[in-house]
Amino acid sequence: MKLAIIDRDGVINHDSDAYIKSPDEWVPIEGSLDALARLSRAGWKVVIASNQSGLARGLFTIESLNAIHAKLRHELAQAGGTIDAIFICPHGPDDGCECRKPRPGMFLDIARRYDISLQDVPAVGDSWRDLQAASTAGCTPWLVMTGNGQKTWDKGDLPSGTQVRANLAEVVDAWLEG
Repeated sequence: MKLAIIDRDGVINHDSDAYIKSPDEWVPIEGSLDALARLSRAGWKVVIASNQSGLARGLFTIESLNAIHAKLRHELAQAGGTIDAIFICPHGPDDGCECRKPRPGMFLDIARRYDISLQDVPAVGDSWRDLQAASTAGCTPWLVMTGNGQKTWDKGDLPSGTQVRANLAEVVDAWLEG
């Protein structure tokens, strides 16, 4: 089975320092939905792994988050693709949970769900915490320069073996060519 783990905000859709709190605020990055559709049509399982501390902060409800994900799934279906699963961490940064990236708990939950090793499974993110969680779980980290990607690149200290591309479309191109 080919599995891809992908962060949401800053990779699939435009991010916001004020959080994405409603479906109206969820706006895909150009080319990202087509990239995900190409991946799913090629037989890959597409899984989203996303910190959603806005839930813990009371900035939006689980119903709002579900509506955002319904919009994502609908727009992706219009492009001919599907999301196999969405994993979230609903906790705040000080809650001490194991699922909040940069900890690998969400990735380990994905491995259990699919009953697979994450060794060399590609995982895409735009922040150090995405890459660190992926690397700790055994995935191959991929950094996109969208969202917080440029800031992450400028800070350096990327996990060993991190691949870098301009955006999700270029990442998917590399995966499908490889």
